[in-house]
Formats: sequence, C-alpha cells, structure tokens
Amino acid sequence: MIPFVAIVGRPNVGKSTLFNRLVGRRSALVADEPGLTRDRHYGRAEWEGVPFQLVDTGGFESDATPGAMDGLIREQTEVAVEEADLVLLIWDAREGITNTDTELVNLLRRSGKPTLHVANKVDGPKQDPLVAEFYATGVERIFPVSAEHGLGIDDLIDAVLEWIAAERADAGASEPSAKGDGIRIALVGRPNAGKSALLNRLAGAERSIVSDVPGTTRDPVDVEIDADGERIVVVDTAGIRRKRRSGPVMEQISVLRALRAVGEADVTCLLLDTTEPIAMQDAKIANMALEAGRGLILILSKADLLVPGRQARRELDQQLDDRLAFVSYAPQVLLSSKTGKGVNKILPMVKRVYAEGQRRISTSELNRFLESALNAHHPAAYHGRQVRLFYITQADTRPPTFIVHVNYVDGVTTSYRRYLQNRLRDQYKFEGVPLRIFYRARERSANKKPQRKDRQ
Repeated sequence: MIPFVAIVGRPNVGKSTLFNRLVGRRSALVADEPGLTRDRHYGRAEWEGVPFQLVDTGGFESDATPGAMDGLIREQTEVAVEEADLVLLIWDAREGITNTDTELVNLLRRSGKPTLHVANKVDGPKQDPLVAEFYATGVERIFPVSAEHGLGIDDLIDAVLEWIAAERADAGASEPSAKGDGIRIALVGRPNAGKSALLNRLAGAERSIVSDVPGTTRDPVDVEIDADGERIVVVDTAGIRRKRRSGPVMEQISVLRALRAVGEADVTCLLLDTTEPIAMQDAKIANMALEAGRGLILILSKADLLVPGRQARRELDQQLDDRLAFVSYAPQVLLSSKTGKGVNKILPMVKRVYAEGQRRISTSELNRFLESALNAHHPAAYHGRQVRLFYITQADTRPPTFIVHVNYVDGVTTSYRRYLQNRLRDQYKFEGVPLRIFYRARERSANKKPQRKDRQ
C-alpha cells in the first residue's frame, strides 16, 4: 500500500510550497494570501524509489464557523488527518506559536496519528532560535526548513522514509494483495458512470444502491467474489467530480477515499459513460492509476445506449485518442450492465492485467532486447560525446520497473526514452500496466556520492 501523508497547518504557513517541493512540481496554487488552498490537493511523491501519496489541505482555523467556508476547510482538514497514515504539521517560524498551532498539536495527539512537526520559513542559522519557541508544545523533535529555498528538506524526507521503512518492517513488508490474498479491483469514474450497476452484475446481487441520481455512492463498498476458485475483492467508489472551490465536504471525502482505493488496488477499472463526451476529469482519474502504478482497464459503459453504427464508435475512438492517449496501454471493454454485454470479459481481463503487472524478465533477455534496440536506433551524441547504454535490469514489479545504466543520464533525450519504452512494450506487451524506466549513471569512483533520486 502507498502511504498517505497529509500536510496540515494554519493558513499561509507554506503548506502548498512544501507540497510542491516534495512532489517536485508546482501543482498547487501558491501566493501570500491566507486561505488560497480551498480543497485538498493530491500528488504522488517518490524519493529514493519509495513512493507516497501527499495530501495538501486548506488552512485550519480555530474559530471557524460551521457551514461557512472556513468551517468546511477545517472539516476537510480533520478528514485528511483521519484518512492519513502520517501527518506533517507545518508551523510558521517567523510568526511564532499561536493558539491555533496549539489546538492542532492537541488535535493530532488525540487522533493518535504519527506526526512530524515542521517549522517552515527558517532561511538560515540566524533564524534557528525562532524554532525553540515551538518546543513549548511538548513535541520531541522539530524539523526547521525553508520550503521555498529547499533548506532542511533532505532531513525531513529522510524522516518520512525512515517512518515508511519502519511501518513496512512492522507489517512484514507485505503488500495488500500479496500472493494468496487474491486480486483487489477498484471501480472508479465520474458520478453515474455505472460503477454500482457493474458491481451488482459481478456480485450477482444488489450490493450497492443503483440510481440515476449522480453521487448515490458515498463510501467505498467492498464485495468479495469467487472467480473460478480465485478470491477477488471489488471496491465500488464514489463518483469523482471536478473539484469546485465550494464543493460539499462529503464529496471531498469521497475523492480522498476513492484515491486511497486506487492506491490499494491491483487493477483499476475506469468506467467511461459512452453517452457523454470523455472529459478532462476522466483523464485525471486515469492518471491516478498511472501515478499509483496500478493496472488499468477502460470500461466503456452503457453500451446499450450507444448509437448504433460505425460512426458512433469512430467518434468514441477519437475521443479516447484525444483524452486518454497517455494510457493507450489499457485494454478496453464495451459494457452494458443492463443487458450483461461484456460483463463476462471483465474478470478474465482483470486476471490477465494483474499477471502482467507481476511479470519478471531475466537480465540476460533484457540485455538482448537492449542490444537489438540500440542496433536499430542509437541515442544522439551529448555535448559531442557518445551516449552509451551499458545494460538494463528489472528492479521491481507492480508496476514493472526497469533500470538502464548509462554514462550520461542527461544525454538520454525524452524522445529516446519514449522510443525505448515503446520498444519494450512492442516486445513484451505488458497489457494494462504502466512501465517505469529509470536511467542511472554508472559510478566512476567508489568515493562518488550517489544521487538521491534516479532520473526517469
């Protein structure tokens, strides 16, 4: 399971800046305006090969008014804490401790959630004394950082990774779907895409409420299915809508829980309503599965309502090419839960995609593949020097992850990386699963300090 890490704190303490720093891109709005982040923001971070899901929250106010915007933000923050595995509590070292900071410390103590305490906006040693004031809250360790300039971030990341390693050790380093535990499927999609109807078809019983009213399902619904002696757990999630700045709290909770369901699943089934245009939100949901490294199947639902004829199918294919080309590896199933068309194809395809995610290829076979790829197309020179790809190994499964050892990591262009990934798919298929290829510079000296993160 990918751990969930929630970032919480008062307004304008630098939560979104830290979020962007950890994720590695400017994904959240950042400005010197309190309360700018209204809804939780989600992003996948990966350091030293260890992934975790970050949840950015709005500013927590101690005197928030129930039902008003600040009250909704406070409730969203409390939900993020409830769902998180680890919490990063952010303080503003320049402003010092406030009553709201103290209330947050107490709230987190009551929750029992593991918490790392971070004093932000510490831009140099002269500001270290500002941090001492926060020890009055009774915490044992504080991480002084400057999220804007990157100071102290390495120590914070090391602490997060140490916590994750300790949790995995306590859990016996077992994945939710380890061998023998069956396959876990997450049904995701926009509201009223037909997820609950499909769940009922698969389960053979009315397990989930089916209605034409969008948003009927609020919490994930788990159903166990025996598929020819193999245990499969199907999770029906709430429909994921486009975020609205003033969206209801329950809808925000649904998004977080659906995101967790994707992270815990082996295979994600994205239902696309064929009676409506494929929207940007569908692409965002597909990207959740891609970033989580989970298998993906595109289920084209409500096929009984699709206009007959080749023209309608051509238009649908064009939409898939326009919106979801980045997951073109995902197989498709044309489905009608009402008539049962396509339902019998889903579980066999789930098993196939799951098996593809577990595949391992020997190093010798991979290097024969690499030699063939290089003979067909060699990378261009880098600053006048030849770029050499020495060898390739498979480092992991779920998703299949490969490491290519090279002399110049920056010399491997984006187009060549795409070429190598396409060749890998052409050779080995990996139907329905994302591939990750990292490029690692071969060490020239035993004393050379390794880079913190491989380039992908």
